[in-house]
Amino acid sequence: MLSVALLGAGYFVGNMHKTGKKYDRFVQVKGLSEREVEADLAVWPININLAGNDLVALKKKIEAQNTLVYDYFLKQGFSDTELSKGVTTINDAHANPYNNAQNRAFRYIAKSEFTVRTGDVKKLQKALGESLELIEKNILLSSKNDWRPIEYIFTGLNDIKPSMIEEATKNARKVAEKFARDSDSEVGEIRKANQGLFTINDRDYNTPEIKIIRVVSTIDFQLKN
Repeated sequence: MLSVALLGAGYFVGNMHKTGKKYDRFVQVKGLSEREVEADLAVWPININLAGNDLVALKKKIEAQNTLVYDYFLKQGFSDTELSKGVTTINDAHANPYNNAQNRAFRYIAKSEFTVRTGDVKKLQKALGESLELIEKNILLSSKNDWRPIEYIFTGLNDIKPSMIEEATKNARKVAEKFARDSDSEVGEIRKANQGLFTINDRDYNTPEIKIIRVVSTIDFQLKN
């Protein structure tokens, strides 16, 4: 009985060792999924700047320009919900002890904020191109962010995540199968998977409204003979 027990124990230990070694045979590969999409949300933060020496006259003038800018975008087909007026600030150069007001042509500097937020990216780009007509009304628009006048955003990531993860997994399996063929093995089930982070970047500097979405999944595939 003792001999049978020892033989049985030896068999199970050996079998566990063999199974463990078999489980250790895997390959780790990366699978890429990449999509090119168009932004579905555009935000244009605008500043309207004016200068003058008569505070009352400056206030009336900037209020009038705000109305003209608002009407311009309404004429371009934007709705009230796509337009929002921000705060208006007026700075007095004489009140700034670090500023030499004597060398300034205007005492008061007024700045009014205005934001256009829309899901119709093409409409906003058209309005931007035709905004030069406001210069004829002595209105000079400036973007709040000089380095990126309009912010383009893609909000549909959750809708394409499943298909991109599936594609990344399939691409990873193709790489694993190539490795398996070279090593006279076959690809088995997934041992471990790491989805990776989704990244959204501009396609290039000149077309920020086109986005490139990428995800790289790291997957361990079991190998079998």
